[in-house]
Amino acid sequence: MAVDELNKQNEDGIRNSLEQYFVDITSECPYGMPQHAVYHQAFFGSLPDSAMDFFFRNGYRRNGNCMYSMRCPGCRECIPIRLKPEDFFRNRNQKRVWTKNRDVSVGLAPLTMSAENLALLDRFLKNRFPDGRANAESYYSGFFITSMTKCFEIRYRVADQLLGVVIVDCSDDWLNAVYFYFDPDQGDRSPGTLNILYLIEFCLRHGINHLYLGYWINKVKGMQYKTAFKPHEVFIDDEWKSVPK
Repeated sequence: MAVDELNKQNEDGIRNSLEQYFVDITSECPYGMPQHAVYHQAFFGSLPDSAMDFFFRNGYRRNGNCMYSMRCPGCRECIPIRLKPEDFFRNRNQKRVWTKNRDVSVGLAPLTMSAENLALLDRFLKNRFPDGRANAESYYSGFFITSMTKCFEIRYRVADQLLGVVIVDCSDDWLNAVYFYFDPDQGDRSPGTLNILYLIEFCLRHGINHLYLGYWINKVKGMQYKTAFKPHEVFIDDEWKSVPK
């Protein structure tokens, strides 16, 4: 039997054994689309890196101790996107952003609901969601904190001021960007681009093969910058498809 065929059988076996734990949950679309969203989701305790790798390779995302994918009827806007850091080349704008932020310092830390973090996240959420339905504590307790896998945060600072924080899951082979929030008054620094550039550098230093960037949604302006990182791959029709530089 060919190796590719054997691997597919193993993948199908894992998928079939896990499917019993998943249910479909309907809610309003978190990205503002008019139709209802359907989350195909399941809750787990601690999972090995190999299981997390299976989920990420198959287009799933993590929310707390929940793994989910989007199964919205008539909508395929949520497209998982990932990079192979060793293949990435900075474009002119990304070089400019990197140079502009030479004064930014970076630190790794355990996932922390500190007063400083919560204050920045609240400002970010109020800027993004002025209706006030989202708050920092619920994001940390319901979205970020997990016992499922290894998780930590990376903090960006300018002098003593917190510029941004990215929540990441990590193994020896992959890094998953769970969520990034930043000071809304520092948008001219292009903090989203800076964050991905640093995560690529982090992966290269640690020999990490894949960087998962969450969803790319073409109709959401705030996600457009992700596709500027090339080459990248998008997960469409149950397979990763390359987008060249």
